Amino acid sequence: MSAILTLSRVSLSLNGQHILRDVSFDVAEGEVIGVIGPNGSGKTTLFNVLSGFLKPTSGTVRFRDQDITNLAPARRAQCGIGRVFQNFGIFREMTLEENVLVALEALPREQRRALGNLNDLVRGTLNMVGLLDRAREKAGSLSGGQMRLLEIARTLRSGKSLFLLDEPTAGVSPKMTSQVADLIRELKAEGKTVLIVEHDLPFISRICDRVIVLDVGEIVLRGTPKEVKGERKLQEIYFGADPTD
Repeated sequence: MSAILTLSRVSLSLNGQHILRDVSFDVAEGEVIGVIGPNGSGKTTLFNVLSGFLKPTSGTVRFRDQDITNLAPARRAQCGIGRVFQNFGIFREMTLEENVLVALEALPREQRRALGNLNDLVRGTLNMVGLLDRAREKAGSLSGGQMRLLEIARTLRSGKSLFLLDEPTAGVSPKMTSQVADLIRELKAEGKTVLIVEHDLPFISRICDRVIVLDVGEIVLRGTPKEVKGERKLQEIYFGADPTD
């Protein structure tokens, strides 16, 4: 499978402090990749670089063979990169229907026409995440887990091909976590590519093809969830010592 995203020796320094150091990896189209590591390891900073909110000190970011290292966030969104932030990005005073419709109406006219009836698509999207019965309620009335589902579902319908999900299960109940996992599998089934920052290691193990482990801004481990889980280094990073000592 061809690479949809390529990072080459990406480094970032802020106020003389190294936040990312020589981060390099490829992401194949259709992959689901987990990015894990302790607090302060550079995970969200990496997502900020990928989505254009921070520019790397050195290195390059390529998306579909285009150098996007210096592109603004809006331009990257136009290229096909979507992001779900830790803090909910939904419009709380709008209804659920309106939230999904806003994402659809932002698409180019030709793409909107190809989707058919937008109202039917909105209702289908809300039904997919179990929120159709609340379609006309304000989004601010939802629980945290429901807001997360709405945000991911809305992003799914935004026409993007690469999704950056920043802690999608944070503050979400176990039942809602399973629904988030199902939604990510739906993205994969549609041929989308997903990068996930998460602290929930069992969740990452269930849905990711590969895992990248960051520590103090560097990639220290990479591989399948099973391979990474079996590494002693992972325990040392999270617990600060060799568990066999």
